[in-house]
Amino acid sequence: MNALRSLSEYESFVYTLAQRYPSIVRSTLTVIRRGATVAVLRGEVEFNKGVRLSVREKLSFVSTPGTIKGYGYEVWQNDELLYWYDSQPHPNDSTLATTHPHHKHVPPDIKHHRLPAPGLSFSQANLPYLIEEIEQTLLAENPSKES
Repeated sequence: MNALRSLSEYESFVYTLAQRYPSIVRSTLTVIRRGATVAVLRGEVEFNKGVRLSVREKLSFVSTPGTIKGYGYEVWQNDELLYWYDSQPHPNDSTLATTHPHHKHVPPDIKHHRLPAPGLSFSQANLPYLIEEIEQTLLAENPSKES
């Protein structure tokens, strides 16, 4: 199911995330309507182990299904920024061409060290991918060291 079929369906999807993902301890995600067809999503999703996902999305529902026009997702553990995703284009970075403009910023030089992000999209909800990545890499009993 594409949660972006309509603005009301996306709101329902966002507000029921904790029911689908028991790893979520708390969510402050809020869909803020800016008109009949435009909205922003802002807030945080909190997990155990001090992990939290900070979310910013710009959404358009002018056509059906809707689209994510831009985003920023940051993953924190306590006070440490572990990595982030954004949709800022970097057309001169050929290593990102396969998923342009979707990419992930990772240490050691988090601002400039970018990797392709094949799991992200403008046409599908990104939150399931992000939550599942957190569950598998940061919350699992033997978490993967890859981020």
